[in-house]
Amino acid sequence: MSSQPVPADLQRRLRKVCSSCSLLELCLPMGLEREDVEQLDELVTPQGPLRAGEHLYRVGDDFKALYAVRSGYLKTYIIDSAGREQVLGFHLPGELVGLDAIYPARHQCNAVALDTATVCRMPYEQLADLAAKIPSLQRQMFRLLSKDIHIGQILSGDFTAEERVSSFLLGMSTRLRQRGYSATHFRLAMPRRDIANYLRLATETVSRVFKRFQDEGLIEVERREVQLLDVPGLQRLCRAVPD
Repeated sequence: MSSQPVPADLQRRLRKVCSSCSLLELCLPMGLEREDVEQLDELVTPQGPLRAGEHLYRVGDDFKALYAVRSGYLKTYIIDSAGREQVLGFHLPGELVGLDAIYPARHQCNAVALDTATVCRMPYEQLADLAAKIPSLQRQMFRLLSKDIHIGQILSGDFTAEERVSSFLLGMSTRLRQRGYSATHFRLAMPRRDIANYLRLATETVSRVFKRFQDEGLIEVERREVQLLDVPGLQRLCRAVPD
């Protein structure tokens, strides 16, 4: 029995909902059967908006779903035994949050909106069942898990402040470019103290490196607006940091 073609209106609806999502090309691969696309359409539930400071989930919450950021920025973080915050990551439109909770079945960190944000909720058990039938979707999930591990290894390395800050700026540039935004002129939704915390540096150090980069003509900074003026120069600074 041959599979039915995916209706054009359903494809258009999914593309409209997922136009900025990193999973788009995997959600609508060539030859995907109509039944699978309909399951995917039923699986994804838009949620929000979350206001700045509002949590999507907290440490200890039961793990039931993964979330794809549709708009805005999210921050993931933990509070250590001494009551200090440790920033784990910043999540842009099209990126997934919640992957760290798959094994323990409880969230291991907090996820909070840095500005007004919306997400797509994807129940994990149903998503896993669907991924088992769509190898490309399964590969993407493994790739994202591997990426989280890789980022953790980079942050634990013995790199200078200049290497860490330049790598952060170039990483943001790449992620934004992949989602259709400007790669050289963008707004950082997170404050300097969050960037410093994430990079394992003092806030004063990050501010000093930003100023040095600006004085050297590498970047232009106006509050949270950043323009990359010399990308090759930044790349030379962070060449010791793995991609």
